[in-house]
Amino acid sequence: MNNKIYQLASLGVQQLIPYKAGKLIEELERELGLTNIVKLASNENPLGPGKKALSAIQQALLGLALYPDGSGYSLKRVLAQKYAIEIEQITLGNGSNELLELVARAFLTSEFEVVFSQHAFAVYPIVTQAVGAKAVVVPALNYGHDLDAMLAAVTDKTRIVFIANPNNPTGTLLSQERVERFIAALPDTCICVLDEAYFEFVNSVGAVDSIEWLKKFPNLLITRTFSKAYGLAGLRVGYGLSSPEMADILNRVRQPFNNNTLALVAAEAALDDAEHLQATINVNAAGMQQLTAGFKQLNLEWIPSAGNFVLVDIKQSGQVIYDALLRKGVIVRPVGNYELPQHLRISIGTEAENKIFLQALTETLN
Repeated sequence: MNNKIYQLASLGVQQLIPYKAGKLIEELERELGLTNIVKLASNENPLGPGKKALSAIQQALLGLALYPDGSGYSLKRVLAQKYAIEIEQITLGNGSNELLELVARAFLTSEFEVVFSQHAFAVYPIVTQAVGAKAVVVPALNYGHDLDAMLAAVTDKTRIVFIANPNNPTGTLLSQERVERFIAALPDTCICVLDEAYFEFVNSVGAVDSIEWLKKFPNLLITRTFSKAYGLAGLRVGYGLSSPEMADILNRVRQPFNNNTLALVAAEAALDDAEHLQATINVNAAGMQQLTAGFKQLNLEWIPSAGNFVLVDIKQSGQVIYDALLRKGVIVRPVGNYELPQHLRISIGTEAENKIFLQALTETLN
């Protein structure tokens, strides 16, 4: 192998381990020749897109020869109305993942540090290392963010702090009071990225008032997505909410046409589909009860989750059980890369999918 090309890359990129997505249904079909596969690995919406989103996609198909609106004006207008903010406060991303990359590209260099928690989203260290910044990983507290320790880790070199609330993959939830107090204590030279990809699933979602904080904290970036609760993971639409000044900076490094036409119209329609969103939340709540009841019968412990997934302690190698479940046609998510080698992350599926998983898990453990 010619290694010279690797030496041309920046040091941070040379040392990166690429993000490994959940196994695809088609991939498992090819490998094992299985059918009727159940995938509960990637926190996707088991109901799929709503009817309004699908209708909007159908109507937009004839316009695919034309470039999309590079500004995403129509979607941003609807988001601005929903959250009672200005259009200039919104940045659209190819999934919320792109927002994490944009903020890293815009604000980080090798001079700076980034603080985030152990067991937090795997993209945080990736975007940090890719630009050559230093990652400061703070040990988790009860599988979640230790905000006091994270604040203590902030120095004059800290440019970004990532907080996932609810956290992926553990599902832990921080109170609004604690998060607000944490942001208020940060120096104004440090940006807080509040990753709320799963906020729609929080039982007390009415109390999630982080949007109000934008009026007080110009160093706050809130990231959200249409991939989870709205069932549009395949179209990759995310958005960032911030001060107009931060949005202006992010839009300077954002690539033109980063959201395609179908993604833009589907996301806009999804925001108007309260019925589908509520059905999704209901299925998730029922599925969470179904899975945790099953874990209890198997004498397994789990981490209480505020998302659309749950992390269960298998009490043995999670990778081994994951592989065994694959052979039964069930895809879940091992989390050894999150320093949780005995856990599996299970996305909430339909009642039938959850039942198939629990049966397969029972057979595998017995």
